[in-house]
Amino acid sequence: MREPPRRRAAVVAALAVLAGTPACADRPVSPLPVRPPVTSAAAPSAATTPAALTPAPGVSGVAAPSRATPANSPARSRPPAAPRTTRPTPPVRTTPPAACLGPVRYDLVLAETELALLKSLCFAAGGVLRIQGIGPGEVTVDREDLVSRNYEAGVVDIRFVRTGTVVVTIPQDGRAYPITVVVV
Repeated sequence: MREPPRRRAAVVAALAVLAGTPACADRPVSPLPVRPPVTSAAAPSAATTPAALTPAPGVSGVAAPSRATPANSPARSRPPAAPRTTRPTPPVRTTPPAACLGPVRYDLVLAETELALLKSLCFAAGGVLRIQGIGPGEVTVDREDLVSRNYEAGVVDIRFVRTGTVVVTIPQDGRAYPITVVVV
């Protein structure tokens, strides 16, 4: 079966129009200039002068702040600006650290897992540690206020409901294996 000539002509015309248009923009985009971080021990340098506030050449559409006072405005007396010192502030995270899993279910099949190699886990609040192949009441936690537990048919579900650190102890072959779970 052959395509009708009208349909083929429409497809060729559409491809010709799309091939002539640029993918993103009609002119290239350059990255914005980056200022190096200022340490608290460093004295104010040329980075705080008005010349450092002007945009880099080639960056358009960004206006530099004006520091000049108009000639007809009354002169205001400002105290000289004190040098800025930065205080170390603790970082505020809105996302869990890269090593932490999100609020996911982590399946731990005891028949297939070497518990001696599993020392710690990290979840976001709401994450679930599902331990398969264990009896009722065998798994213990040290912080009952941070978890919600459920047992059914050889499966223990431990849901981490609050942030903190919980030590989950799993017995296997006469030995207890502690797993430290950090909840962020």
